[in-house]
Amino acid sequence: MNPACGDIIRPMTVRDLQAVLALESCGHVDPWSEGMFREELGNPLARIDLFWRNFNLAGFLCSWRVSDELTILNVATAPLMRRTGVARTLLLQVLERNGRSGMARALLEVRPSNYAAIALYTSLGFRQVCRRRGYYRNGEDALVMELLHESFASGGF
Repeated sequence: MNPACGDIIRPMTVRDLQAVLALESCGHVDPWSEGMFREELGNPLARIDLFWRNFNLAGFLCSWRVSDELTILNVATAPLMRRTGVARTLLLQVLERNGRSGMARALLEVRPSNYAAIALYTSLGFRQVCRRRGYYRNGEDALVMELLHESFASGGF
């Protein structure tokens, strides 16, 4: 992330809702609704981090922190910003922040057809721990991936 180039990561507020919904609708097969985002904004366990590049929403990451476990629920990158490090930067920032405060592991679910996301998560040390059959609304399975604190503690997170 480069603040000199207009890169900023900050928590989402209700004022960001329309920008987040616009990005969500072009980035997911089954996008979250406005109500879902409002629920997350009101959930004390949840945090939605926004990545702004030159005053444009480049991506976001929604996560829950429960005790020593982080669950990554939703990651999206603006189409024109894909493959520019936005998702990686968000993930690293969230993992570093939670790792410093005692996180033991991070979990996420990903569609097996999302090869780019799987490659990104694997490059950060996530490994597949199980498969949830028919998890998504369209019947597609979900791969559950896990990153243990030991896996990234030595990697500079």
